Amino acid sequence: AAIEDFMKPDRVVLGVDSEHAARVLRDLYAPFVRTGHEILIMDVPSAEITQYAANSMLAMRISFMNSIAQLCEKAGADVDSVRQGIGSDTRIGHSFLFPGAGYGGSCFPKDVQALARTMSEVGADASILHAVEEVNHRQKRVLLERIVERLGEDLTGSTVAVWGLSFKPNTDDMREAPSIVTIEGMLERGARVVAHDPVAIEEARRVFGDRVEYAEVNYDALRGAAALVIHTEWHPYRRPDFGRMLEVMTRPLVLDGRNLYDPEQM
Repeated sequence: AAIEDFMKPDRVVLGVDSEHAARVLRDLYAPFVRTGHEILIMDVPSAEITQYAANSMLAMRISFMNSIAQLCEKAGADVDSVRQGIGSDTRIGHSFLFPGAGYGGSCFPKDVQALARTMSEVGADASILHAVEEVNHRQKRVLLERIVERLGEDLTGSTVAVWGLSFKPNTDDMREAPSIVTIEGMLERGARVVAHDPVAIEEARRVFGDRVEYAEVNYDALRGAAALVIHTEWHPYRRPDFGRMLEVMTRPLVLDGRNLYDPEQM
């Protein structure tokens, strides 16, 4: 998606320190904004802060919705209905309001930390960013805690399947992926982990080595599994054959970390 994002940006932010640089860069980027999207020219510090603040804002939305998801669970509300209700407010919109197992990747964790550090260095209050990080670290442990609640602290002899290893769909990137926290926690407790991901298996081998087994087909990961943990909302996982899943699992326990399925249908 990186090439597509570059070729069709929703805006281009340019930090410049001279009129010459502004002219050259505006001409350079002009072919990519022919549909009328903006080229924003500003000073270099403003452009840098724009970059970090934008990613931190998106990370904050994710952590906020994960906090709301915990509230909904305790209060008996439906977080998906709440998400739609919030997102329908035109001042807020629907993007990055999906609760889940926490954010990862190369951008959000790094940029939140960098912005918080910069704010602290200049004497600005970074407490909101520290809260975003704290919520995300806690959220990454939610699926592991659910496994332990249902299967026990000692997972020796239990097989757990994992669908999705990358931090988001359409990439093999596993940097800061929530799946790492869940899998490492299950391995520490003695579980046999069998994982599937459409593209991130080789990357996963570099992270876990042979401590994890890897399935070429997502249903093969379920054979003999006492639970399935879904970490990444890949399209093949969104409409699976539930009957086939029931046949091969020893227990029909699905921990849907991305809210892919309708509870009534399940």
